[in-house]
Amino acid sequence: MKKKIIKSLCIALSVIVLAVLGYILYVVLSYHRVEDNLTLDVAGEATANVPVNTELALSTYNIGFGAYSADYSFFMDGGEHSRALSKDAVINNTKGAIETIKEKNPDLVLWQEVDTDGTRSYHINQKKLIAESFKDFDSVFAENYDSPYFLYPFHEPIGANKSGILTLSRFSIDSGVRKSLPVEDSLAKYFDLDRAYSVSVIKTSDGKELVLYNVHLSAYTTDGTIAEDQLKILSADMQEEYNKGNYIIAAGDFNKDMLGDSSKYFKRPAGEYNWAVPFNDSLLPYGITSHSGSNSPTCRNADSAFRGDGTDFVLSVDGVLVSDNVEVLSCETVDTSFAYSDHNPVYLKFILKSENF
Repeated sequence: MKKKIIKSLCIALSVIVLAVLGYILYVVLSYHRVEDNLTLDVAGEATANVPVNTELALSTYNIGFGAYSADYSFFMDGGEHSRALSKDAVINNTKGAIETIKEKNPDLVLWQEVDTDGTRSYHINQKKLIAESFKDFDSVFAENYDSPYFLYPFHEPIGANKSGILTLSRFSIDSGVRKSLPVEDSLAKYFDLDRAYSVSVIKTSDGKELVLYNVHLSAYTTDGTIAEDQLKILSADMQEEYNKGNYIIAAGDFNKDMLGDSSKYFKRPAGEYNWAVPFNDSLLPYGITSHSGSNSPTCRNADSAFRGDGTDFVLSVDGVLVSDNVEVLSCETVDTSFAYSDHNPVYLKFILKSENF
């Protein structure tokens, strides 16, 4: 009898070991990075060029795959969940984010963490929901990552997820390209998310180009220099386009404190997170400046539901980089009290200043 028990335990242990090894092999073999300098499709039928010397508006919004309602907490921030609370929650949060932007009526919209098919977002195609709500806009979508099925956390696996960044323009987008960014190069790469930014080129009424960058830099890395390396690559790209005399706007989630020290603005204690350190303006090329909302924070730490009582860790990590031929009229946070995402959108009013007119 004792031998049978030992044999059964050995068989069970062997099955478990084989299952673990098989899963590890699956993750390793599934790992891939999306092609660099990938040409992106432009959808839509917009025909106008961007007018110069005219007031325009832009919004950027990280919608957090439709999960982060105010009552949501995320496991990687020290919270509870890895998936949205429900399919209906994803739909309601996505629609709420859409209506928030539509009320501001911007000419350009840059979205981050837009899922097209994810376990965590109940396979809701958020890209489709957003694009259908802005039918008069051209759109460019760049897939950030297509991750294999992750079994962690064990009580609620985050699963397999396809997600990206979506750019909308009231004006005709001439071309789009996805450019890869550096990520972890150790074993941590299998658990880090692929990163990229998209470049959309829009012709202007003075014969130049508005080069529009949609950006989402890394947050959860073991090496805090990864995001700076990513910013250096973006800066070199912007410098090249700026030298051509084009207009430069880069907007999105930089996962760094865009205000330098948000605690001074929002009366909150500073947080000890490598994604919350000050944004390094010294890495920006000549003629490029950073802007963000100081009226309200753009991001909350999702270690718990949003309390709204002054004890939440908040800061502004979302913002806009512009060249000096782009006059910034105002840059503010649209305060939603984090109703639909762990981010609030940023709203920029600006003018493309042309010397040719």
